[in-house]
Amino acid sequence: MKEKILLVDDEVKLLEVVKDYLIVEGYDVYTAERGKQAIELFHKLKPDFIVLDLMLPDLSGEEICKQIRMESDVPILMLTAKSGEEDKVHGLYIGADDYLTKPFSPRELIGRVRAILRRTKGNMMVTDILSFNNGDLEIDIPKHVVKKSGQVVNLTPNEYNILLSLAQNPQRTFSRNQLINVALGYDFEGYDRTIDTHIKNIRQKIEDDIKEPKYIVTVYGVGYKFVGNSQ
Repeated sequence: MKEKILLVDDEVKLLEVVKDYLIVEGYDVYTAERGKQAIELFHKLKPDFIVLDLMLPDLSGEEICKQIRMESDVPILMLTAKSGEEDKVHGLYIGADDYLTKPFSPRELIGRVRAILRRTKGNMMVTDILSFNNGDLEIDIPKHVVKKSGQVVNLTPNEYNILLSLAQNPQRTFSRNQLINVALGYDFEGYDRTIDTHIKNIRQKIEDDIKEPKYIVTVYGVGYKFVGNSQ
């Protein structure tokens, strides 16, 4: 069963980007933009992890953390614009498991979430190598290496991020905006059709026939999905 993560932040764009990243990593993700809403969702969902912004319009992150800690030891990662050591110590003192200062890389947040869940639950199994179609395509995640028919494929960082995001979620359709958030970052200000160019380049490198792709297919009017058979 997927772990449920509750994201609490009043920055809507940030919520959308982090949510997309976490979904790609295989989590069920729920969001709240207000403190009272976060408390309600906490009681309703019983999440396995909470990412909590310190500054919210109604209730502060500190108050939410204190309320949750009165009845649960669910892991909490606190987000804040404050970088002072005293602020971090105080956040940990009231019950947060870790502290992340804005601005941050979504990938750093993913790393923190994984590490905390692994530490608190001891059951986070991460697949190191993804293999598809009897080893025709392999993705070595720790090494950031992609192989096609045993040969290393040279992908740009953006191409690799897009491919990995799709391959980790086979049969799930991603919109162009979701792939932009995951691969290019929420501060990307270009056109969403940039994704089409990246997909075209990836296909030229991993597909036997780009006119009849067996890995990345187009879902017309929506986006793209990965259809390779995993081993």
